[in-house]
Amino acid sequence: MTPFILAIIMFVSPIWPVGENPTLNAPFVIVNKQTNQLAFVDEGEVKSIFPIATGATNDLTPTGMHSIIIKAVNPYYRKKNIQGGAPDNPLGSRWIGFDAKNSDGRMYGIHGTNRPESIGQNVSAGCIRMLNEHVEEIYEKIPIGTKVWILNSDEDFVTLARKAGAIE
Repeated sequence: MTPFILAIIMFVSPIWPVGENPTLNAPFVIVNKQTNQLAFVDEGEVKSIFPIATGATNDLTPTGMHSIIIKAVNPYYRKKNIQGGAPDNPLGSRWIGFDAKNSDGRMYGIHGTNRPESIGQNVSAGCIRMLNEHVEEIYEKIPIGTKVWILNSDEDFVTLARKAGAIE
């Protein structure tokens, strides 16, 4: 396939986010570090809310609006040379990497875990941990380009999604 044809497919494809995201009916992710919860927003509504783990200190998980730029099934854990799918791999079964702090999507991500007891706590080095079954549930629904809004808030997810323009 030529690069030209690939570019056309990517920009015409219905799964490729077009224009500024979030937009109504487009997938959108909100991470609330205050409650250690992640909301998956799609088709103009909050579809699911999941418990998560975030940074051991508040500054480790970067706040702001980010974009998903890489995804992987059974990700390899480079730091300790652990193969994807291995029971001791702390990244679990999925990696959804985003571009925080101008990174390449391999430094910060939403991922599974081999430590389910850590969910709900502030324990990570900066990533957002989810139970493997939860990250697997949203993995296919979140295309490259999806926006991830990370914040500390006492507002509910519907209010936050409205403020972001992801729902009416």
